[in-house]
Amino acid sequence: MIALGSCTMKLNAATQMYPVTWEAFSRIHPFAPADQTKGYQQVCAELESALCEITGFAGVSLQPNSGAQGEFTGLAVIRAYHRDRGQATRDVVLIPASAHGTNPASAVMAGFKVVVVATDDRGNVDVDDLRAKATAQGSRLAALMITYPSTHGVFEDAIRDICAIVHEHGGQGYMDGANMNAQVGLTSPARIGADVCHLNLHKTFAIPHGGGGPGMGPIGVAAHLTPYLPGHLFREVGGDRAIPAVSAAPWGSASILLISYGYVRMLGGPGMTEATRCAILNANYIKARLEAHYEVLYSRRTGRVAHEMIFDLRAFKAHGIEEGDVAKRLMDYGFHAPTVSFPVPGTLMVEPTESESKAELDRFCEALIAIRKEIDEVATGQADRRDNVLKNAPHTAAAVTADEWSHSYSREKAAFPLPWVRASKFWPSVARIDHPYGDRNLMCTCPPVEAYA
Repeated sequence: MIALGSCTMKLNAATQMYPVTWEAFSRIHPFAPADQTKGYQQVCAELESALCEITGFAGVSLQPNSGAQGEFTGLAVIRAYHRDRGQATRDVVLIPASAHGTNPASAVMAGFKVVVVATDDRGNVDVDDLRAKATAQGSRLAALMITYPSTHGVFEDAIRDICAIVHEHGGQGYMDGANMNAQVGLTSPARIGADVCHLNLHKTFAIPHGGGGPGMGPIGVAAHLTPYLPGHLFREVGGDRAIPAVSAAPWGSASILLISYGYVRMLGGPGMTEATRCAILNANYIKARLEAHYEVLYSRRTGRVAHEMIFDLRAFKAHGIEEGDVAKRLMDYGFHAPTVSFPVPGTLMVEPTESESKAELDRFCEALIAIRKEIDEVATGQADRRDNVLKNAPHTAAAVTADEWSHSYSREKAAFPLPWVRASKFWPSVARIDHPYGDRNLMCTCPPVEAYA
């Protein structure tokens, strides 16, 4: 289980990925003559149609090669729309304080100025602050960028009002699609009032990601924005007033579209909707099991979260334990660490997706419950404040089997903290590193220049 919050590390079924290896698709040049790529054109057209139905939008561009590029493209479309209507002065984008870091970066790259909107104590957009800032910007307001469900893992009750306020002042609603895994089949960007969104096909629609990609971040737009979808010099794509191409190829990394195409076609509407329900169910199951051991930072008034949640670990700093210690200790239990310190410093963000069985969810919960007991051992003085399983995690095979063992706890506690860990032990390859030092000091691991002479 890789429980990376906001990253949707879901099952990448072999059946979906296998077509990428077929020469009929993998050996086609991006600029091959149109009459030689009719199969590709069918795949792209059917995937665009499916994504339109999922988002509720009128048009889709498959060109953007990543989520961040999708953000840039969506904002460029909004900018072209305003300019075409003689409103080029609209150059301000409102962005909640809880937004993904790529949102303000993309806005600036697209030529906009950013105004930050406050969030309330429950992690939601402060609607009064939004209204005040939308009014203050007036004819300069271009758009609002918002993530739904929010980056705090909660469905915002006021989302339609938020979009309506922006529209009242002439702006457009941009929805960051990073959390679409909690929407597909249940709601949609169009339904909440958004005008454009990007979709991370490498998250919600099952393309593997991490380790350098490739990603895909197509955008969906409402009917009034379809004329501005990106075009291309060598292919007839985009709208009749298209913005310039944002990628070298007209359909981006087209070969990996086959994976999402397979995901959509094999699951169908009912299957994708069930996946969304299970993702939300799995997250709330984890919350129910762990909220007695860790504080869940944000939830709706019903006590529920969306498809992910934030565990607040800041209180443990009084005992010398930080979120990084818990993340590294999870590796000893066989789990990839969740997202650390995003969007709130001192926290863990957990997203189980729909792919995990109840048995796997239980193992994950048991690991975190056991870690909480290890934290309590430090807090009560049973374990040394500096020499404990958390501060020394992760423990490698080389360390555990070394002739010398100087720690105050046993080798078994280090490597096999629960009985089921022994049955399928994952051994971290690298022990604890000083990552602040690494962040601040450039260390080249390549051979010296003389070695190439």
